[in-house]
Amino acid sequence: MAKNKMVYFFGNKTAEGDSTMKELLGGKGAGLAEMTKIGLPVPGGFTITTEVCDLFYKNNKKYPAGLKEEVSKNIKMLEKATGKKLGDSSDPLLVSVRSGASVSMPGMMETILNLGINDSSVQGIANKTGNLRFALDAYRRLIMMYGSTAMGIPREKFDALFDKIKQTVTRKRLKITAGTQVLDTDVNEKELELLIVQFKALYKKEIKQDFPQDPEEQLWGSIGAVFGSWMADKAITYRKVEKLFGVVGTAVNIQQMVYGNKGSTSGTGVCFTRDPNNGKNIFYGDYLVDAQGEDVVAGIRTPIKLSDFEKKDPKAYKQLCEVRLILEKHYKDMQDLEFTVEEGKLYMLQCRTGKRSPAAAFNIAVDLVSEKLISKETAVSRIKTSDIEGIFYPAIDKSHPQILKDAFIVNGIDAVPGAAAGKVCFSAEGAEAMAEKGESVILVRKETSPEDIGGMHAAQGILTATGGKTSHAAVVARGWGKCCIVGCEELNIDYVKKQFSVGKIIVKEGDFITLDGSLGNVYLGELKLVPPKLPASYETLMKWADDLRTIKVRTNADTPKDATHARKLGAEGIGLCRTEHMFFSTEDRILAIREMIIAEDAQSRKKALAKLLPIQTKDFQGIFKAMDGLGVTIRLIDPPLHEFVPHDDAGQKALAKSLGLPFATVKQRIERLHESNPMLGHRGCRLAITYPEILEMQVTAIVTAACRESKKGVKVFPEIMIPLVIDATELSILEKLTRKTADAVIEKTGIKVKYQVGTMIETPRAALLADKIACSADFFSFGTNDLTQMTLGISRDDAGKFLIDYVDENKTGIFRADPFQSLDLEGVGLLVTTGIEKGRSVKPKLKIGICGEHGGDSDSVKFCCRAGMDYVSASPFRVPVARLAAAQAAIEDKAEKAAAKKAVAKK
Repeated sequence: MAKNKMVYFFGNKTAEGDSTMKELLGGKGAGLAEMTKIGLPVPGGFTITTEVCDLFYKNNKKYPAGLKEEVSKNIKMLEKATGKKLGDSSDPLLVSVRSGASVSMPGMMETILNLGINDSSVQGIANKTGNLRFALDAYRRLIMMYGSTAMGIPREKFDALFDKIKQTVTRKRLKITAGTQVLDTDVNEKELELLIVQFKALYKKEIKQDFPQDPEEQLWGSIGAVFGSWMADKAITYRKVEKLFGVVGTAVNIQQMVYGNKGSTSGTGVCFTRDPNNGKNIFYGDYLVDAQGEDVVAGIRTPIKLSDFEKKDPKAYKQLCEVRLILEKHYKDMQDLEFTVEEGKLYMLQCRTGKRSPAAAFNIAVDLVSEKLISKETAVSRIKTSDIEGIFYPAIDKSHPQILKDAFIVNGIDAVPGAAAGKVCFSAEGAEAMAEKGESVILVRKETSPEDIGGMHAAQGILTATGGKTSHAAVVARGWGKCCIVGCEELNIDYVKKQFSVGKIIVKEGDFITLDGSLGNVYLGELKLVPPKLPASYETLMKWADDLRTIKVRTNADTPKDATHARKLGAEGIGLCRTEHMFFSTEDRILAIREMIIAEDAQSRKKALAKLLPIQTKDFQGIFKAMDGLGVTIRLIDPPLHEFVPHDDAGQKALAKSLGLPFATVKQRIERLHESNPMLGHRGCRLAITYPEILEMQVTAIVTAACRESKKGVKVFPEIMIPLVIDATELSILEKLTRKTADAVIEKTGIKVKYQVGTMIETPRAALLADKIACSADFFSFGTNDLTQMTLGISRDDAGKFLIDYVDENKTGIFRADPFQSLDLEGVGLLVTTGIEKGRSVKPKLKIGICGEHGGDSDSVKFCCRAGMDYVSASPFRVPVARLAAAQAAIEDKAEKAAAKKAVAKK
C-alpha cells in the first residue's frame, strides 16, 4: 500500500485539495478543487495525483498498490453525489478522463469524454434525455477518442469514415451544394447509427477485439492512456521547448460529464478574463453551439465570439461574467477558463493562469498593480524571459499602403499579434527540416494538432484554415509569442499538391508569404518588417525592475552603434568591448592587421601597428562618447593570430601582392601560425607576452581616445582588460606594461584620466589562484564562454554534434540545459564562486562581473546576483532580459530571507 494519498475528491462545494496543490494535483485538478471550494458550478469528480504517474513509470508502467481501491472508493462517492451509477443501462453516470500536469501544456496530453456509455446504455440515455441524436453523438465520440487515445488507432481513420458519411449521405440528404462545408451537427440519427457501426468495425479490425462494453475496462484503459501521453513525443518536445525540467508527471482528472452537445441551447467554450493578445480588460473567447469541449480546442469548426454567445443565451452569459470577476479577483491574474452550457445551465470545467502575448504580459501586470490586486514585486516576477524577447518581435512596415494592398491575399482571425515572413510549408516535419537549413518558415495547416508541435516551434508564424482564438494553434503560438492567424476559411488547402488557393491565387510550398497577426491579414511575398512600437507598460515595469535590482547591467558592444543601441535598452556601461572585431570592418583595417601578423621582426610589426593606432583610437573615441558617464571595459586582442589571415592560395596571393612580398614568404609565415588546438594556444595575454608591442599600441589607442574625449567634456571611465591569464606573474608583467604605457600617454597629453586595469577569469587555474591574481587587478570579469569550454573539456564549436544527448532528459539528462547557454552551476559555477571568494579575500571591494553569453541568460544572471557580482554584461538585445532577471533575483532573495526569518521566529 502506498504511503501517500493517491486520489483527491471534489464535489458538492467541498474538495480535498486546493489551488496550493498544483505540484500534486496538477493545474487542472488544483483549479477544479479550488473552484469547487469557492462555490462555483463544477461537476463532481476526483483527481489521481502526479505522484502516481511518477510511480507508474518508475514501476515499469504498473499502477502502485492500493490505487484501484482508492479509485473504486471515489467512484462510489461520485455515484452517491450524482445519484447515478457507472454502467447503469437506463441512466448511467458518464465521466470524462483528462490529463493535467502542474504546468500548462495545452493540447499535449490526452482527454477522453463520455466514458461509461455502451450498447446497452445508449438507448437509456436517449430515453432519459429525449434526445437520441445526443446519445448517439456521445457514443461515437467515445469510440473515436478511446480508440485513438487509449488504443493507438490513427485518428485520421475515424475522421475519414465520418467525412465519408458527411460527404456521401448527409450532403445528399440536405442537398448541400459543392464548396459548402457539411458540419458535424448536420449529421442525423440514422447517419450516426451507421457511423457507430463503422467505428466499431474499425476498432475490431485494428485491435482484434470488440470495443469494450464494461465501463471499468474503459476507465482503466483511459487512465493508462493519460499516463502514457506524458511520455508521448509531442509532450516531450513541448517540455524541451519550454524548458520544463523536474516536472514529475501528469495527474488524471475523472469528472462527471456535462453535455454541450444536447442541441441549440447547449454548447462549450474557452475564454480568457482579459484579452490575451493585448491585455485589455475585456472578456475574450470562443463558443461553439451544440459541441463538446475538445471541439473548440481542436479548431475543427470556427466558433462564434463571446459577444454573439451573449445574444444567444444572455442568462448563461451573465453567469459566466460573474464567474469571470470572481476568479480573477480570487487568483489576482488573468485566467483561462473552459466551460460547458448544458440546456442553459453553466458548468465550469477548468481554470488556470492564461497564456498571453508578450505585450499583454506587460499590460496585464501593470494594470493589476494599478487595480491594487498585486504589488510591483509580483508584477515584475510574473514577466518571463520570453516576454521580454517577444515584445521586440517585428511588425510589418506600413509606410507604403499600396504595396500592402497589392500583396493582400486573405483575412483570417487575428489570433496572436506580431508579424512573420517565410516560406510556406504544409507539414510539421517539413517545417522542422526547412528551419534546420536556416530558412524562415510559415506553417500552413487546415488545423494544428499536438502532433504538429515540433513544426510549430520551428516556424516563424502559423496559419490555419479553421479554428478560433482559443484553438490549439492560437493557444500554443501565444505561449511562444509566435504570430498566428486562424479561421482563414477562404483558404483551400491541398496537402497532396502542397499548395493553397484563395480564389484564383495559388500559393505553393516554398513560396513566400507574410502574416500580420495583429490584423489577421495574409500577404503574398516577403514584406519588409520593422521594429515594433513598445507599449507604455514596458517602460513602467522595467523602471520597477531597475528600482528593485541590486546589480548593474552592462552590454557587450564593439561599435558606437551597438553601444548606443544597448544604452537605449538600459545598459549601464560596456562589460566587454572586443577590440579584434574592429579590424574586420574595412579592407584597409584587415590589410593593416595582416601586415602586422606577417611581419618578420619587431620593427616591421611596430610599423604595421602604427597604421592601426589611429584607427583604433577613433573607434574607442566613438565608444567613449556613446557611453558618456559610464564604464567601458575594453578587452585587449584575444583570438589566435591565424584567425586574421587567409588560408587559401588565392587569398594568400592577394595578400602577398598587397604587401609587396613573395607569395612563398607569405605562405610560409602563415603556415608557421598553424596550431593543433588554437583555443588553448597562442592567444590572449600570451600574444602580449610574446609581442608586447601589440599591447602597447592598443593601450595607447585606448588612453589617447579617453584623453581626447575627456577634453571635449565626455566623462570617460576606461577599464583595460587582459584576457586569458593563468598566473599572477603573467598578469603582473602585463599590468605594469599597461600602466607604464597609459601613464606615458596621460603625461604627454597633460589630461588626467582615471583608468583601471583588470583581467578576465576564463581558465580554471585563474579561478583557483584568484587571490594571487587579484593583487595586480582592479577588477575581475568572468569570461564564462571559455571557462565553460576549459572546465568541461568540451569545444563549444563542436558540441552541437553530441551535447543534445547530454541535455535530453529521456536519454541521459546530464545537464538541465545547454551549459553554453545557461551556466553549469555545479562545475563552472563552483569555480566562479571560488574565484570571487579568493579575489575578495585579498581585495574586499574588488569589482567583479561576467561577460560571457551567460550574462543574458535569466538563470545565469540570478546565479551572478547570489554570487555577489557587481554587474553582468549581455549582448545589446539581451540587456532587458538581464535587467529583469536581476530584479527577480533580488525579489527571490528578499523572499527567502523573510521566510528564513519567519522560520527562526517560529522556533
